[in-house]
Amino acid sequence: MEPHNPTTTSIDAPARKDVPLDNPDFYINRELSLLAFNCRVLELASDPQIPLLERLKFLCISSSNLDEFFEVRVGRLKQQVGLEIAALGADSLSPTAVLRLIHQNASDLVDRQYKLLNETLIPALRQEGVYFVRRTHWDERQRAWLSDYFDHELMPLLSPLGLDPAHPFPNVINKSLNFIVSLQGTDAFGREIDTAIVQAPRSLPRIIRLPAGMAATENCFVFLSSILHAFIGRLFPGMEVLGSYQFRLTRNSNMFVDEEDTDDLLEAMQGELPQRNYGEVVRLEVSDHCPQDNIDYLMEQFDLQARDVYNVNGPVNLNRLMAISDLVERPELRFPPFRATPPITERYPEIFERIRHTDVLLHHPYQSFQSVIDFIGQAASDPNVLALKMTLYRTGKKSAIVEHLVRAARAGKEVTVVVELRARFDEEANINLTNQLQRAGAHVVYGVVGYKTHAKLCLVVRRESQQLRRYAHLGTGNYHPGTARIYTDFGLLTSNPDITEDVHKVFLMLTGLGNIQGMKSLLVAPFTLYNSILQKIAREISHARAGMPALIRARMNSLIEPQTIHALYQASQAGVRVELVVRGICCLRPGIPGVSDNIHVRSVMGRFLEHPRVFYFLNAGEEEVYCSSADWMPRNFFRRVEVAFPILNPKLRQRVIHEAFELHLQDNTQAWELQADGAYLRCQPQEGEEALTAQSALLQAF
Repeated sequence: MEPHNPTTTSIDAPARKDVPLDNPDFYINRELSLLAFNCRVLELASDPQIPLLERLKFLCISSSNLDEFFEVRVGRLKQQVGLEIAALGADSLSPTAVLRLIHQNASDLVDRQYKLLNETLIPALRQEGVYFVRRTHWDERQRAWLSDYFDHELMPLLSPLGLDPAHPFPNVINKSLNFIVSLQGTDAFGREIDTAIVQAPRSLPRIIRLPAGMAATENCFVFLSSILHAFIGRLFPGMEVLGSYQFRLTRNSNMFVDEEDTDDLLEAMQGELPQRNYGEVVRLEVSDHCPQDNIDYLMEQFDLQARDVYNVNGPVNLNRLMAISDLVERPELRFPPFRATPPITERYPEIFERIRHTDVLLHHPYQSFQSVIDFIGQAASDPNVLALKMTLYRTGKKSAIVEHLVRAARAGKEVTVVVELRARFDEEANINLTNQLQRAGAHVVYGVVGYKTHAKLCLVVRRESQQLRRYAHLGTGNYHPGTARIYTDFGLLTSNPDITEDVHKVFLMLTGLGNIQGMKSLLVAPFTLYNSILQKIAREISHARAGMPALIRARMNSLIEPQTIHALYQASQAGVRVELVVRGICCLRPGIPGVSDNIHVRSVMGRFLEHPRVFYFLNAGEEEVYCSSADWMPRNFFRRVEVAFPILNPKLRQRVIHEAFELHLQDNTQAWELQADGAYLRCQPQEGEEALTAQSALLQAF
């Protein structure tokens, strides 16, 4: 079967010519939609109902998300000259206009971040005995201790660089802390030097705790930048420091490897990785009191324009404040601890016997991810297991799953692992685990040239009573124990012959590169998933036109693909009720009269990152529910290997409907409703209505 051609579709074009997709003025640009998502994260950081240290974490997440936005989205936009905008139908916007809009919206977001930090969070932390001591407030004892700290802990690691023809501007690493220093005087050789650069090594902590007895409480901290500001003159003896100003560069972090023109993708990726920290500069963050001539000088060095510059009132990397959560031992300022339900192996020690009896549905993090680890661990130890096959997209540096696969390979089992080397920002970790698996004797392949392998699959082949039986795990999230504690995801353990046979065929395609044929249960991108979704939408339209109830529900991280949005508009016009839970980017506009009256979109966020992809179709009462690794985006439909798997057990199907949709559609505390104009309004309990938070309800239910 050939990969799907996205220019063809089984659904007619929408009947109305004024459908939002045909009018750029109606379109929510994906880049601006990502910034809007970050604004919702910032609302959580502003919510006084959330514990204080968790609010600080949400601020850090907002900062980290913005970093990635510039590294990936803005970097690609500058490079591809607006091709992404054209792909969404908004080709009337020039790249310059889009970057101007991004700067306008991102500047507002940055201002809100620092205002929240300085005017709300820092004062609130101070009330709780957590202090950030500014250098203007150091007493004599503190200054003496910090002076000694600078001399013995910082100065030996710092290499100031006075700029002259023999000392050109340094190659500043991506997202590092740096200072531009204005000087007056002559150096050791009698030459006048007016500018220097000081780079802070990444090994240095960005937050330093003051010793006990030297501060008002045990939780008093000083920013590294404050210490460097105070004592940076010691790096330039005999010269006068007129001013020092912190700055930070964000670089394009997209990696470019010509897969068609390389014999070994692993080798090519290893060669490309070191360049990530030195890509084209796409953003300059600089202290808001930095003189304009210094900013102009930095802009000239990195070929930047005014729209690339962001002035900040505080540390240039808010994400480093995440360290406070580990440094401050105040449980009452955090979410109450929770314990996931025990792994199924505690009740059913023989996991294969349990799966053979019935499918097992897992909802992480409410149900322990250890069940998945135990599934793979028992397979590695079981003498009746002959083969394991698995896809790995993100799994972490030290993974129990990889250890089990290594153990299985060393025990002589047939172990095949499809490792996606191009998982953004996890490339180095995946290269390392690839080498580890290969040394153990596992068969490792890197997916398919031109297509990322994003499906989450594990297949176990076991000999039972003189025959072979297959067992499978299929999931919506990565095989990563760390993220499984903070991301919500569904997983299915099954021995259903149709599903496991389909999983087997997917692995044959990934390793042998043959055609994929005769699929019975799974929907697989880039082959059948896209058309199947459109056909199922078309079926609901037919039911609605025949006067039958019709309902589509879908949960995902992002909704972007234009023809799918067209199809949903057409469904709305036919009378199909469409209920969408889209956490992040949504390029669909609900509630437009005559176009999308029957579509409702909400975003739900809270303690955990909502990550499942779940698709529901009423189907005239014969309900269909699919869980998937794929968002409704062009890259997922056409440029990735993805899988959507059905929930066939009626009891488990109702569980998914309740846990994935009903609770989240009722959430009136941590949900936002998307409006027809693209704005998001936070849901509030109505008078007399009980507050309901989907995540809290699920924590109580398990």
